[in-house]
Amino acid sequence: MKKFLALFLALMLTMVFVSCGEKEDINAKSEGSMTYAEYVAAEVDSAVVVEGYVQAKRSWWQDEVTFFIQDGDGAYFIYNAACSEEDYNSKLTVGTKVKVTGVKTAWEGEVEVIEGTIEYLDGKYTAEAEDVTALLADTDNLIKKQNKFVSFKGMTVEASKDADGNEAAFLYSWDGSGTEGDDIYFNVSVNGATYTFTLESYLTDKTTEVYKAAQALKVGDKIDLEGFLYWYQGPQPHITSIAAAK
Repeated sequence: MKKFLALFLALMLTMVFVSCGEKEDINAKSEGSMTYAEYVAAEVDSAVVVEGYVQAKRSWWQDEVTFFIQDGDGAYFIYNAACSEEDYNSKLTVGTKVKVTGVKTAWEGEVEVIEGTIEYLDGKYTAEAEDVTALLADTDNLIKKQNKFVSFKGMTVEASKDADGNEAAFLYSWDGSGTEGDDIYFNVSVNGATYTFTLESYLTDKTTEVYKAAQALKVGDKIDLEGFLYWYQGPQPHITSIAAAK
């Protein structure tokens, strides 16, 4: 019995060490790939090779895919990388590790990798949302979290105004000119400042629970949010979860 117990404890310790090793290894890069710091330092319009784990697929069209990847150090927005529909459905799944070779570019503050090719690697990782509520007023530090899966706590829904000055809890399209199925824009405030958040219809279409939750918003609601820290002339998170504030 004592021998069996000793063997059992040894096995448990081995499993713990293996598990810890896997967690510590999410920043490991294959030959030729950049670290996140090297990617940040790379010039815009230069060739880059990045690695990370798929966190969300935004869209696929005509053998091109747009998606978010992340490791333990940072996140990347991959825009219009080459990808067959079969690979999109069977290989490019959330948690999958990929290596993307492309060009670093920037548009209205959003840094992305375009014209990429995808290599599929061994490894799985899904990030937990990082609470960045306290950084909303500090864009110099918030932008360092760009494209990460993040959360915002204790936000208050504020009125949005359409192009005609009408107020609502949310708008279809940025100026209210859209209809159901288009992107949803809504304002939220915290610590006396108001911010505009978005539900990007390619990422979270009208059939998703978060889209329906946005349609049910009312001015004054207190909510917690999760999503990807997209940037457009400042933070414009693409929200994937809306819940009553805890």
